[in-house]
Amino acid sequence: MKLLPSLKQLEYLVALADTLHFGRASENCNITPSTLSAGIRDLESVLGVSLAERTKRHVLMTSIGNEIVARARCLLRDAEDVMQLAASNREPLTGDMRLGVIPTISPFLLPRVLPPLNRRYPALRLYIREEQTAPLLTRLRSGEIDVALIALPYDIEGLVSKVLFEDEFEFACSKDHPLATKKVVRLGALADQPLMLLEEGHCLRGHALAACQIAGGPARAQFEASSLHTLVQMVAAGIGVTLLPKLAIRSQITRGSNIKLVPLSAAPSRQIGLVWRQSALRIQEFEILGDALSGSAKG
Repeated sequence: MKLLPSLKQLEYLVALADTLHFGRASENCNITPSTLSAGIRDLESVLGVSLAERTKRHVLMTSIGNEIVARARCLLRDAEDVMQLAASNREPLTGDMRLGVIPTISPFLLPRVLPPLNRRYPALRLYIREEQTAPLLTRLRSGEIDVALIALPYDIEGLVSKVLFEDEFEFACSKDHPLATKKVVRLGALADQPLMLLEEGHCLRGHALAACQIAGGPARAQFEASSLHTLVQMVAAGIGVTLLPKLAIRSQITRGSNIKLVPLSAAPSRQIGLVWRQSALRIQEFEILGDALSGSAKG
């Protein structure tokens, strides 16, 4: 019978590639440096190739070593998925799950939905990572996270999405702005307004522009914010106007500020949804998670 690498040997190899140091790699694996070194030598013997160049001070992965590390990461991730699949077959939404969330959703939705989710699924351990959409999807594709909560539409080629709910936009301006007296603001009225946006990288920026481009494209203010909270403060100061998602409004992001919120005609919106890999083994759990998040968000 042909001898195959063990998962433990592959774990040692990945740790070495991540640290390029036998001491730190062995600490990450909770073993001694000699045990890790022996494991790497055994793996090289099984494979018949050299995986790393060693000196007293440095470790350098060989070209074939780097290729094998990439495959090893996938194998280790799949092994973790198998364990989680077995656990979920016993009881859905149990064990560890790594959830990525974008900044324009995380602070406004998670505090509301996580407590009831935890009460309903106490054996689920969610590890949350907040990041902008593009790097989150990169982590999702590489297996660093299991599922992502993002705003749609967005290019998710090769991934699967589940829309949870619509998140409508409202027009926001200072209370002394001419449009503050309107009951409804027509999209056409935004064409000559200094629209303030989040900086590049936030998908909400594109969704706000898409909503306004229905009316031919608005003017642009000179200031761009890194967060919705900063954007609200700048609008309250009368520097410009913006569109705010209802998700943030319901979390009272404008409370105590000099801001007037006015509904928009045609009710433009973004979609809040979960995204996961097509090859994921926990699809049924992601569906259940989506239903739970959707129910809590609407409640």
